[in-house]
Parts: sequence; structure tokens; C-alpha cells
Amino acid sequence: MGQIKIERNVGGIEGLYIIEPAVHIDNRGYFMETYNKRDMEEAGLNMNFVQDNHSMSSKGVLRGLHFQKQFPQGKLVRVIKGRVFDVAVDLRKNSRTYGKWYGVELTEENKKQFYISEGFAHGFLVLSDVAEFCYKVTDFYHPGDEGGIAWNDPTIRIDWGVDGEYKGSANSHGYALPDGSPIIMSEKDKVWPTLKQLNYNN
Repeated sequence: MGQIKIERNVGGIEGLYIIEPAVHIDNRGYFMETYNKRDMEEAGLNMNFVQDNHSMSSKGVLRGLHFQKQFPQGKLVRVIKGRVFDVAVDLRKNSRTYGKWYGVELTEENKKQFYISEGFAHGFLVLSDVAEFCYKVTDFYHPGDEGGIAWNDPTIRIDWGVDGEYKGSANSHGYALPDGSPIIMSEKDKVWPTLKQLNYNN
């Protein structure tokens, strides 16, 4: 091993990992291995990735919190342009940290990766003007299998760094970044149930 550094069970939550690849820099630029199956397995991470995804979002976009109902995905996420605040919430019913969350800032500069095991809800908030977000997943996308929980669930209490309320945009759901940029969400992401409501309905 040697090409990656892994912090296990970050935030005291089993199944969450911060991965930092070795970056080789010289006067031409840099090189790094963004994924190495052998190194991962030597570190005890035996995930099998089947699909790569890539999204682009503008400042203030909040995507999440999403999970898969019948076909859970492990996700290895990173940012190749810009800066996001990335969050995972433990939804494993038998977990001692059920309902707990952990967040990490992923940037093109720090090159950190966040591995989120199966059984978590996931979301991110874009902090830069534009962000490109890449992630590998351990199961294919299954239409109709997506679920979600409210990004501002009052019992989970994620600290997104959102400052006050913003009244100028119907899209913003009433919130803004500290610099006044509105939070922008899809209509679907605005109406996910709370964790308590989700459990009640199921």
C-alpha cells in the first residue's frame, strides 16, 4: 500500500471513510491514482464498483438527502472542480449510530474522497461558483428505487452552514449561504419526509 491514506469510521460512524490519495507534484503539474483496487483491499475495503457518475452543479445547489430502498449503493465520492459540503446520514436500523450524520468538505484542492457504505442517505451542498462531482457506486441505478429524507430534518440537525433565511427566490426554500446565495433544490428534494415520518409511514 502507500498510494492512499484512509481514516476509518469518521465521526464515530462505522462504514464511513475519508480517503486521501498520494499526489505526486512537480513543475509540470501532478499525478494521482484516484482508485486502486489492490490498495483498497489491503486496507480492508472490498467494494465492487459497477458504475461511475459525474454531475455539475452551480453555487447553492443542494442535492439530497437520497438513499436507495431495495438496491443500496456504496458510494466513493470526490470533487474534481470547485468545493462542496458532503453529508452522509446513517439509516441502518440496527446501527448504534442510527440517525447520526457526518459531513466533510471535498474540494479540487484537498482531493479528499469520501466512501459511504450501503445503508446511508447522502447529499451535498455546492459552496463554489460551480462544482463537478464524481462518484463510483457498488450497484446500478434502478428507476423508482430512490428514497429521501428532509435535508433540514429537525431531529438529525445537519449543520450545512446555511445562514439565516433568504426571501428572494421561490427556488431557495427560504434559505441561503452566508454570502446571500440562495439554496437551490429540485421540487422533489424540497418535500422529502423527515426520518420520523419515514419510519411512521413504513
